[in-house]
Amino acid sequence: MPKCDGCGNDYDKSFQVIASNQTYTFDSFECAINKLAPSCAHCRVRIIGHGLEKNGVMFCCNHCAGQKGVTELRDRS
Repeated sequence: MPKCDGCGNDYDKSFQVIASNQTYTFDSFECAINKLAPSCAHCRVRIIGHGLEKNGVMFCCNHCAGQKGVTELRDRS
């Protein structure tokens, strides 16, 4: 059985994700998120939605972007 790239667990129901031309194996979405999802530059929460980006810096929401002085971004809701 393939080992999870997040936790090292051997699991018969693992799955693969291809990101940036690299293949990863995971046993859960939790491990995939912890390994691949970017973190908000302000609150450090994992961003599993679209998020906001300015000059390569990711934020989970407009509030967190504003806390870092980035004011021209807006949530799309």
